[in-house]
Amino acid sequence: MTALPLSGVTVISVEQAVAAPFATRQLADLGARVIKVERPGGGDFARRYDTSVHGHSSYFVWLNRSKESVTLDLKNPRGRELLEDLLAGADVFVQNLAPGAAARLGLDNASLTERHTSLIPCTVSGYGTSGPWADRKAYDLLVQCQTGLVSLTGTPEETARVGVSIADISAGMYAYSGILAALYTRAMTGVARAVEVSLFEALAEWMSQPAYYTRYGGAQPARVGTQHATIAPYGAYTTADDKQVLFSIQNEREWAALCEQFLERPELTEDPRFSTGSARAAHREELNEIVTERFRRSDSGAVMKLLDGAGIANAGVNDVREFVDHPVLAERGRWHEVGVPGAVVQALQPPADLAGVSPRMAPVPAAGEHTERILTELGLTAAQIEGLHADGAI
Repeated sequence: MTALPLSGVTVISVEQAVAAPFATRQLADLGARVIKVERPGGGDFARRYDTSVHGHSSYFVWLNRSKESVTLDLKNPRGRELLEDLLAGADVFVQNLAPGAAARLGLDNASLTERHTSLIPCTVSGYGTSGPWADRKAYDLLVQCQTGLVSLTGTPEETARVGVSIADISAGMYAYSGILAALYTRAMTGVARAVEVSLFEALAEWMSQPAYYTRYGGAQPARVGTQHATIAPYGAYTTADDKQVLFSIQNEREWAALCEQFLERPELTEDPRFSTGSARAAHREELNEIVTERFRRSDSGAVMKLLDGAGIANAGVNDVREFVDHPVLAERGRWHEVGVPGAVVQALQPPADLAGVSPRMAPVPAAGEHTERILTELGLTAAQIEGLHADGAI
């Protein structure tokens, strides 16, 4: 069996919620040993976000497979010492503690770099560890609001949040890629560089296109529901059987094919209201009336068949159940069994396939499940571990 790319890399994480756990789970997928440090008496509060997956949180099950869980009270001097012992043998440390908490514990990037010169520390914060908002708490929806994303999402009448934790996910992705880059740099140069990512700046990067459009175009893109704000026609329309089908026109060749083969109005190809992308966007309402009328004359199956025949990208608007049962996921073997305490669940294989390598899809741990084993690895005796339990340090 081919060794996983990060086999031999040890990651210690003092993490909670979504962003940092998403980064470390991806490291675990690639073979890193991820030791998740949790609070005694409950662990990561994301364990209690919901109870939908055999009594476990859907968030926690998604984010924490293939990890080992150890409970340490970091406010207890002995618990803090044990964390330091773990860090001495680690390659990477990841934390997303509340503003200021890491510095008070000596777990900020600067302090760790001084004590552990080969360690790659990674901080995931809300708005950065410096600057005017360094002390503010940040949760996903707050960051969606601050970056202007919510103002772009929804209908003309009402804004809406994005339906997944997009600020957390973007920050977790950049933490993951930053850690990979730091591991590569250390391997090539021997220098361990710290990584810092904020939710705000991660999502700010993803907001760059509307930022350019607004700064240089004079107005921000409009909220248009499932329509594209700057390309037309590009959106979902209702068919005769009351299903929604979304399609997209990306260029003039596709526009001509739509007019001739679907709308059955070839004269629209050269209509000055619709002959260019900018013109179609400017006359969106008139264009939508034409498209809507045509959709109402055919059921969803017929619509998609005609669009396919014209070479125009389209898709039915799925609900989550339809997504879970999607034939692409089934026929490409993307679902795999993963253990959770007391049950087994179906989990998606990581999207990046490495030739000849199967990602690790190991169980989701119970809180503190590996504490005694990990402390034994540090050289503690059973009596010492029992004493730590009695002291509340673990």
